[in-house]
Amino acid sequence: MPGPSTEPKFVEPLLGVVFDLDGTLVLSHHDFGRIRSTVVKVAERHGVVPGRLSAHEPVHRIVEQAREELRNGGLPDGELWRFEAEYRKAIDAIELEALPRTVARVGASDLLRGLHARGYRLGILTRSSEAFSRAALVKTGLGSFFNYLRSRSSPGPAKPSPESLLLLLHEMGVPLERALYVGDHLLDAECAIAARVRFYAVLPDPSEKVDLAEAADRFRAAGASAVAPDLAALARFLAAAPPALSP
Repeated sequence: MPGPSTEPKFVEPLLGVVFDLDGTLVLSHHDFGRIRSTVVKVAERHGVVPGRLSAHEPVHRIVEQAREELRNGGLPDGELWRFEAEYRKAIDAIELEALPRTVARVGASDLLRGLHARGYRLGILTRSSEAFSRAALVKTGLGSFFNYLRSRSSPGPAKPSPESLLLLLHEMGVPLERALYVGDHLLDAECAIAARVRFYAVLPDPSEKVDLAEAADRFRAAGASAVAPDLAALARFLAAAPPALSP
């Protein structure tokens, strides 16, 4: 079991809360191994020397390394664009295969309802595709809470680039000092800290079979202002928990 939760250093004056999607608000259990292997295979078809890319790296790093390899190999811009289009189409399709088994994480609806009632502006910043993200929000009944969403399909930099979070906050009209980013992965912490936005971590769902105590320690070391064991605890941190039932 994880150790005691890190209590928030501050809550107000919050105006906007941005969430990661998969793992934080919804559970889809994407086949990330297949996604990573697919990107490697597509890159090799376009000229990356076999063995230069590792399917054990995060997807965004595989893509970055593939681009560097292809540019260094003198690949014409047109071919590089074809690589981009092909790998995106391939992993978008794999993501959508997970949609039928995608569910809301326990406590997500109550949390978002409470935040909405308090007047917070709510957004999503995710590395999932636009198609999967919007379909997952509709399927889980969470779509009505979000007017702002940036995915890897959006124009401009994608997470973990801090610019992706800054662009979303600009769209939301939320100053950095009144913003919060919530996620369940160190990539989320990396993005928020680089953007100088406060970050609250939510430990992975128990179905992910992660060492929760170790995960909590890593989030604290990464600069999280709070670490919540689940979404119900996060709602309490943000004073957005539903009222207790009378006995």
